[in-house]
Amino acid sequence: MIRKPTPVDIFLLILVSLIWASAFLAIKVAVREIGPVWLVAVRVLIGFLAILPWIAWRGLVLPTGGRQWALTLFVTVLSIIAPFFLISWAELTIDSGVTSLLMGMGPFMAMILSHLTTEDDRMNVFKVLAVVCGFAGVLTVIGPSVAGGLGDHLLAQAAALGGSMCYAIAGVFVRRVRDIPPTRFSGLILGISALLLVPYALATGQPDWTGLSAEAIVALIYLGIFPTALGYILRYHLIRTIGQSYFTLGLNFIPIFGVSLGALVLDEPISLSLFVALALVVTGLFFGQRGARRSAPEKLATP
Repeated sequence: MIRKPTPVDIFLLILVSLIWASAFLAIKVAVREIGPVWLVAVRVLIGFLAILPWIAWRGLVLPTGGRQWALTLFVTVLSIIAPFFLISWAELTIDSGVTSLLMGMGPFMAMILSHLTTEDDRMNVFKVLAVVCGFAGVLTVIGPSVAGGLGDHLLAQAAALGGSMCYAIAGVFVRRVRDIPPTRFSGLILGISALLLVPYALATGQPDWTGLSAEAIVALIYLGIFPTALGYILRYHLIRTIGQSYFTLGLNFIPIFGVSLGALVLDEPISLSLFVALALVVTGLFFGQRGARRSAPEKLATP
């Protein structure tokens, strides 16, 4: 049963937002040395191994029937394989803070898709304001690239937005996967991703493992354990205890944390346009949260 958030819940909510924002920083550090293909393969493998004890404790639940298996594979591609690769490839070119800001478009895309595909999550005035602010923020970021032609920055920015779109679409279809508790479903799709990506990465040739810096190795391990495995466990624990609406409110801090970490740790510049875009996106996220309060609460599954 959902309860009023305690100080511990609030701490965990801020922690998971910080962990997910730090993923963009870790990707930026590791992708330079290992490349996007191997980064994603190693990330999902470590994530699966980290979450495996949880699955062993609670028990593995598999899809029943061909349709549910096909849907599971579809969600696996859209929620892990495609966005992980697109984000990693994008960060070969653009800053981690810009990536986190562009990924903040996911909730706005999800609002539009939910309005078009569901009956219980329709647009309202606040959600429309949220979408307007969100897209205005993105245009503030990508506007200079558009004016300068189809350069590397615009392609990388489009890849980050594509990753955000993948998450939004996956969020619509994951509701149609039935009878698999969410945490164990996360472990299942991480395992499927590892089975698909590791052989593919081996076929592309191996990087120089001995030449990897200590920073890249730590970033890879961190990505697999914290944003990928622990992040999922904390997500579903909080959804089960304090509810989806309050949990989503905490995720509004991800763009703020992402931009701040990029500036503090990697000395990434914070331009006036980036600051304005961040303000627009955060304003849009809070409008979206206000609009979500008018929607009927979803039934929560046991993790």
